[in-house]
Amino acid sequence: FANYCMMAFLKASTALSEKGNDAVLLVNDSISGLGTNLRSLEEALHAFKEVNPKLESEISLVPFAQNEAKRLIFAPTGKLNTDFADNRNIADAACDGVKRAHTLGLKNVLLVLGPLSSLPKDRGSFASDENIQLAAILGACYGAYTPIEVREQVPSRAIKLDSLKVFNVDDKLVKIASAVEQGRIITRDIHGSDPERMAAPRIAQYVEEQLAQPHTDVIKVQIDPVDDKKHPLMAAVDRAASVIERHRGRVVRLSYQSADFDADKDESLYLVGKGITYDTGGADVKAGGVMAGMHRDKGGAAATTGFFKMLALLKPSHLKVVGLCAYVRNSIGENSYVADEIIISRAGKRVRVGNTDAEGRMAMTDLLCEAKEQALKEKNPRLFTLATLTGHVIRAYGFNYTAAMSNGLGRKLEIPQHLQEVGDNLAEPIEISTIRKEDVEFHSGKTEYEDILQCNDLPSSGTPRGHQSPAAFMMMASGLTEYGLDSKHPLAYTHLDIAGSSGIKNIIPHATPFLALFGKYVLPKVL
Repeated sequence: FANYCMMAFLKASTALSEKGNDAVLLVNDSISGLGTNLRSLEEALHAFKEVNPKLESEISLVPFAQNEAKRLIFAPTGKLNTDFADNRNIADAACDGVKRAHTLGLKNVLLVLGPLSSLPKDRGSFASDENIQLAAILGACYGAYTPIEVREQVPSRAIKLDSLKVFNVDDKLVKIASAVEQGRIITRDIHGSDPERMAAPRIAQYVEEQLAQPHTDVIKVQIDPVDDKKHPLMAAVDRAASVIERHRGRVVRLSYQSADFDADKDESLYLVGKGITYDTGGADVKAGGVMAGMHRDKGGAAATTGFFKMLALLKPSHLKVVGLCAYVRNSIGENSYVADEIIISRAGKRVRVGNTDAEGRMAMTDLLCEAKEQALKEKNPRLFTLATLTGHVIRAYGFNYTAAMSNGLGRKLEIPQHLQEVGDNLAEPIEISTIRKEDVEFHSGKTEYEDILQCNDLPSSGTPRGHQSPAAFMMMASGLTEYGLDSKHPLAYTHLDIAGSSGIKNIIPHATPFLALFGKYVLPKVL
């Protein structure tokens, strides 16, 4: 199915009326001013407005007798020159239009992006035509996604659309969108699936099928069980699940390096992903009905894994990317780790456990240390942690928003600002937070027994600075604080908390922060 998107599903088209199309899907802010090329659509819309006066404010199915498709779906974006409009207006309209086509049983859709005449002249957060077109195409693809469980268990419902053609858009851009969507399909498959279908060993098998086997010439894949000597903090989280073979954790390492990568000039990215396949809370159990949905705690590792599918297909120049994914389950059992334990991290820091439900930072920290060790050999490394980490980030910013926060060099390089800009351009908004000295103080050891306190005994949502301080903990416990602006070899580090943006349990995962990283580090190299 992941390859289906590239080979048959998504295509560029120059024909507005073509046999085989079931519907034309128009995404625009108005039914007027469509121009000469789209005059037939405008005539059909104005005729139908006499029947449906609310045509410009809701998804509508319109008779379109003069076109081979016979049907026109109008998906309005609303006005785009308001204080609050952004590219999500376009992406959401395209998504809703595809969903309407699916509910009507239509299988072959031609996507048409109108002139969007209300776009502000300076474009602002909408940026280039390419970004607007990508937002529409990827929004439509999101609406066409079918979860892997449905594809496997109910084959008759596996495919929502047989084809999605895109009118009057450069074929190169459509192929870029197709590669991106294949990566996002992998991200959604891993992130959204239930705790058994995407338990760590089965994720490992899926990664082999989707990355290792078809892309051996481009992507290097290494999959290992969790090693308590190499990754002691992660091993503590994995401890209870490790005695059950089908739940036993895996470390997935991925790497891509372009043939023209110049180690003296080019950037190298290190993506460390949280992949908690299920989070019971551990010994500090999630009680009171809040455990449901905790199969969605692996979004950071899922996005990291999917990112490499896109890299394999697009092969961006002058770039090196390393992915380190912690796929482990935080189970309850006689072998569970517990609060008050003191565990020495890979970096040699004595960490006192405060709450076993703060397992995400534990799972990632040793891999961040491993990434740090590799990055010290590079000239221009950029380190990231990607995680559905805290409830606090939802309290701070609500759903649909990723929080980005950097250390000193990351702030100096304005990495959060750049990600925010490209995120806006591609309908994946980001808010910027700051790691402060209070966050370091919060995690400093409280007694001579420990160097670092992992967490307090409260949920992050009830803790002041509950989404910023975990980044400070990971910096401290990985030894990254020793490579700040005051060191001889400062390293740039950015933490991305996607707990709010990745998609709550009852919706299809959004695959954040895929598009922001793609827009910043890949898109300029492949356009």
